[in-house]
Amino acid sequence: MAKKEIESITKISVKGFKSIAEECKIDIRPLTILAGANSSGKSSIMQPLLMLKQTLEAPYDPGPLLIDGPNVEFTEASQFLSTLINKGKASSRFQIQIDIGNFDSFYSVRTTFGKEETGIEILEMATEVKSKEDKTPSPHFRLYPGMPPEEIRSQVEQDLELNGLDEDQDFSKNFSKNFSVVERSRCFLRLETQDGRGGLNVTSNLAFSIARCIHVPGLRGNPERTYKLTSTGPWYIGGFKDYVASIIHEWQETDDRRLKSVTNALRKLKLTGQVRTKKIGDARIELQVGRLPNDRSSNPDMVSIADVGFGVSQVLPVLVAVIAAEPGRLVYIEQPELHLHPNAQVILAQILADAAKRGVRVVVETHSSLLLLGVQTLVAEGKLSSELIKLHWFRRRRNGATIVSSEDLDEAGTYGNWPVDFDKVSLRAESRYLDAVDNVRFGKEETS
Repeated sequence: MAKKEIESITKISVKGFKSIAEECKIDIRPLTILAGANSSGKSSIMQPLLMLKQTLEAPYDPGPLLIDGPNVEFTEASQFLSTLINKGKASSRFQIQIDIGNFDSFYSVRTTFGKEETGIEILEMATEVKSKEDKTPSPHFRLYPGMPPEEIRSQVEQDLELNGLDEDQDFSKNFSKNFSVVERSRCFLRLETQDGRGGLNVTSNLAFSIARCIHVPGLRGNPERTYKLTSTGPWYIGGFKDYVASIIHEWQETDDRRLKSVTNALRKLKLTGQVRTKKIGDARIELQVGRLPNDRSSNPDMVSIADVGFGVSQVLPVLVAVIAAEPGRLVYIEQPELHLHPNAQVILAQILADAAKRGVRVVVETHSSLLLLGVQTLVAEGKLSSELIKLHWFRRRRNGATIVSSEDLDEAGTYGNWPVDFDKVSLRAESRYLDAVDNVRFGKEETS
């Protein structure tokens, strides 16, 4: 029997958010690369997802959208509502659509948020469904606050029909009559009975997938002498960096093979030969690494992570995240190459590829041409299927609006015509330098 593919996020679409004035879409493959110039919109297309995540994870009900949280920090809606549609005036709404599915079926949820006098509100939520056989989306639910009961019942009856549950007309009518109120459930909408005794939630699977996303930000903080003891999953509420030391400690205490995977990755990157933890009291952990990168002995010279190069502390959350993540889970990493030597950036491509081949959805926001070249090389060598990869290049029009160009790799690891090619930038810089050297050396000879 064929193994069923795990349900996961497959597409993200955003509109009206910061520089993304018009709708921009990105497919999410097991290895998804977001590239482009600074302030081109790479982070902007992921930030609405992160706002949904922190809204779902809050220990209290923060309202329709938590805009100031551990993953994204805004103090007012005008900071992220696009100003590019209404001639410099901030838009009053933005929209995010997320597709989720597996090998057999897919569905999408499009939520529109608006700035009202009372704050951020959900204006509308719409869903579509589609199957493997029929790729054409079918209407499912369209809900909005204050929706009339008769329209709600019509929506429920339509859903029963789409799912083949409308053969018993009496059952269909009685079932639909139960629901007459649209209620908010954190950052989504759901149907409730008039007496509040029951509900119908069409976004539970999506909310689960969003909440279990792992976010490794570009600003990962300075290495610390000790770290607070935390839970070790499967939920990582807030910033993932706060969990890294405790995850490594648990893997060490349980002799989990994943700790060996982290150690091997650090050795490949030539950063350190060992990583260990030491419990300090009942509340804190010291994270230690080998002083020498090639020391694999049973009794290595271990030091605090705060006493070695910055690269170890910056890449460790990346390694632990992609190794801890199970298939189907989305891991969003900003600048994984941060503080890494060029050779390590190339090697990092293999580590990310290994996670993608396990079924993890790795989304990488990067400026590293070497990391991309490492991915291309793996494809050309036959070590990574080109079907697992999607490239998205972000740039801005003259009016400031973000546009996205997307490409697939072919079997040779090459891709189409991105607006700006990483390699061309490197070649131009090298050519300019060589021209300058020639001018210094031979220009002086000509004038002498």
